[in-house]
Amino acid sequence: MAVDKPSQNVPGLIQPAMPQQIKLFRIYNHYRLVVSIMLLALLLIDPSSFETRFRLLDYYLTGAAGYLALNAFIALIILAGMQPSRRHIILSILLDILVIHWLLFTSTGITNGLANLVIISVAAGNILTPSRVGTFYAALAALCSLGISVWAMLVLNASVDDLVRAGSLGILYFAAAFSLQYISRRMMRSEALATSRARSLAELEQINQQIIQRMRTGILVLDRSGHIRLANAAAEELLFGAPFSTNRPQEPDRALPPALKQGFEAWMHDPGQRIEPFQPFPTSPLLQANFTQLDVSSQDHILVFVEDMGKVTQQAQQMKLASLGRLTAGIAHEIRNPLGAISHAAQLLEESPMLSQGDHRMLDIIRRHSRRVNGIIENVLDLSRRQVAQTDQIDLPNWLPEFVSDYQQTQEGERAAASVTLTFDTNLPPARFDKSQFEQVMINLCDNGLRYSHQQTGHYSVRIHAGTTADGERSYVDVRDEGPGIPDVHRSSIFEPFFTTDKSGTGLGLYLARELCESNQAHLSLLDDGQPGCCFRITFAHPGRLI
Repeated sequence: MAVDKPSQNVPGLIQPAMPQQIKLFRIYNHYRLVVSIMLLALLLIDPSSFETRFRLLDYYLTGAAGYLALNAFIALIILAGMQPSRRHIILSILLDILVIHWLLFTSTGITNGLANLVIISVAAGNILTPSRVGTFYAALAALCSLGISVWAMLVLNASVDDLVRAGSLGILYFAAAFSLQYISRRMMRSEALATSRARSLAELEQINQQIIQRMRTGILVLDRSGHIRLANAAAEELLFGAPFSTNRPQEPDRALPPALKQGFEAWMHDPGQRIEPFQPFPTSPLLQANFTQLDVSSQDHILVFVEDMGKVTQQAQQMKLASLGRLTAGIAHEIRNPLGAISHAAQLLEESPMLSQGDHRMLDIIRRHSRRVNGIIENVLDLSRRQVAQTDQIDLPNWLPEFVSDYQQTQEGERAAASVTLTFDTNLPPARFDKSQFEQVMINLCDNGLRYSHQQTGHYSVRIHAGTTADGERSYVDVRDEGPGIPDVHRSSIFEPFFTTDKSGTGLGLYLARELCESNQAHLSLLDDGQPGCCFRITFAHPGRLI
């Protein structure tokens, strides 16, 4: 079996040249081309006057013409796009040294001014390839110069001064080689260090950009006029509902939401002022913005941090529930005992045969309001006993049909024929919510929807729709009824505890529903879409992001 032998090429000889070396080699080749043109042009001006000054004029002419042709050919192939390798550069320098010494040999010898061109070639070689090869350039040039001098002394009886000049040139060759090698190595190390630091800075900048883009805190950079210069994905999601980069073209001049704009103008007049939490649109969570100067010296840009108040709200809810639990534990017994006594006394009184029709109406009022007070106590107790949400990933297309089926089966009387219509979009992201608490919220919203639809139309109906937010990463559920709607004057109060427009209601249903949503980092809002009835939307948190 044949075994391939490893390549015996000199290490580093066939390595591709670096971009800087390629650039310098192109400049050097232009210099070679100009020199070869001048050598040939000076000779062609008046060849007869040079015959006495050249030892071998024909050979000199041939060498100069060949040198010009070679340099022109190399210039053309470089212009065509050829990338010279390290081997090409080394061969070019060696060829220059040999050709110039050939011209020296065929002209007047080492005393000719062409010898100075050898120093330039040796220097260029040590700049282009600062390694041991550079020393070889100097050695080859020194040997060639000494060889020409010795030949001239032996054959042409030249002066010993030629040998001294050749030795001096050799010293210059090695001095140029060693000094330029040292300088080139220092420059290469500096360039490598600068390149490494630039690469590290670029990587660090990329990491910082990824961190900023993935932060759940919104970050904006504004100018002093309030125009947005930079915004990360969280800021676009919190302030505008969806990142511009993934769903629609980047707008050249995005305007701040009015509430944030007012806060920014107020902060510009008084930097010590803290703006109130705001909602940029009805379905967004409550946000808090903080401003600071990005550059204190120039004061041209303002850095804005936009935070979702969900975590703060959760902490406030825990404190509120702890206080509510202590309150309800203290008053539940004091209220329910007399309430039970009132209800029991009303039942006993109802059994009396001597009651008039007016008395029965009074007893009915007592029973109805006793049940209402008991319902309020039950709701408050449920709220105070509520456990910490154990969120799950809910697959809405599978969960909602089961909920609708179970909900319709639990309806009694006239509501047994209630119409609950369910629609949903395709490719819904999962909803992150505690399943039992989500069911409680949906039951509350559906009960309200059926009740108000019956008041307005005479039949029980509600529509449920599950869709995807504009950013395509979160889902929502709309519960819409056919009721009379909510007057504008009451829209800001519907989620307050004990507020109700129904005489038989407790005013805690929507309040409890919003509390449950906020404990699951979701948001319950009333949509104002211009359609009849009411539409409540539950916007779920991102399934993969936790606050």
